[in-house]
Amino acid sequence: MFATLAGAPPLAATDNPLVPATPELIVGIIAFVLLFLFLRAKVFPVFEKTFAERAESIEGAIAGAKAEREQAHELLTRYQAQLAEARDEAGRIRTEAQTQRAEIVEEARGEARIEAQRILDAGTAQIASERQQALAELRREVGTLAVDLASRIVGESLADDARRRGTVERYLAELEGTAVADPSPV
Repeated sequence: MFATLAGAPPLAATDNPLVPATPELIVGIIAFVLLFLFLRAKVFPVFEKTFAERAESIEGAIAGAKAEREQAHELLTRYQAQLAEARDEAGRIRTEAQTQRAEIVEEARGEARIEAQRILDAGTAQIASERQQALAELRREVGTLAVDLASRIVGESLADDARRRGTVERYLAELEGTAVADPSPV
């Protein structure tokens, strides 16, 4: 209907509008072949080159990622080994510190025992020394008192030191002898 309105000759019943005319088909095929050869010579190599570069880039990135992942895995393994080693070292140091602490405590206790024994020995020696001094002082006092008492009783002066000392020593020796022989208190 549109063909009749536009002034075109009407189509025959045998003409198929979907099948092009033979000259158009030949020109279309030649144009297609020329376009294909041009694209194949000029454009496709650029596309292929770009695709190859992209493929290489992607493969390089994949290989780099694999290498980095392997390196990261190796670093992680090394880190875990170092961490385990550090834990072992810390445990060993802790054990050594506890051992040293025990040794130091035992050494301090030993030194304290020795010091306590030294102080005890010094105190015992001082007490013994003071006892000897007190006994010596007591002997002198007893001797002086005995001589004074004897002088008063006898009525004569026992002023001679050598005789007085001998008398006092004899008297004290007699007292010690009786104290040893009769340990009962007086």
